[in-house]
This record gives sequence, C-alpha cells and structure tokens, in this order.
Amino acid sequence: MAKLFDDARNYMPDDPEIIEVMGSKEAQAQKRYYGTSPVYYRLGRKIIYRGADLNAWAEVQKVTPEEA
Repeated sequence: MAKLFDDARNYMPDDPEIIEVMGSKEAQAQKRYYGTSPVYYRLGRKIIYRGADLNAWAEVQKVTPEEA
C-alpha cells in the first residue's frame, strides 16, 4: 500500500490531512477515548501523531473484499 502519511513528519490533530482521514478534533478525541485511534503522544495538552504510526494504523484499518 502506498503510504498515506510522511513517516518522518509529526502531525497535529488540526492538520488538514488528519482531519480528512480521522475526522474533526472532537471525533479524534472520541477515537482516543475508546482506544481506536492511532498511537499518539500527549505532551501536556498537546496531541502529536507520528507519520509512521499513522501509516501503521491505516494499514490495520484495511478491509479486503472477503471481509466486506
């Protein structure tokens, strides 16, 4: 699979790429609360997603035709 995110980049919840894939900041907070979000770092009140972790999370979300 082509990588959706740059492995070497850190992403913030308000980055357009993150909002497009994961939804609003509120939707992301719900995913974190329920444990369905990608791995993230919490630095104080700031949330940071690493590109490599986002790509790993996206790969796990893949649905093959047999599963649909």
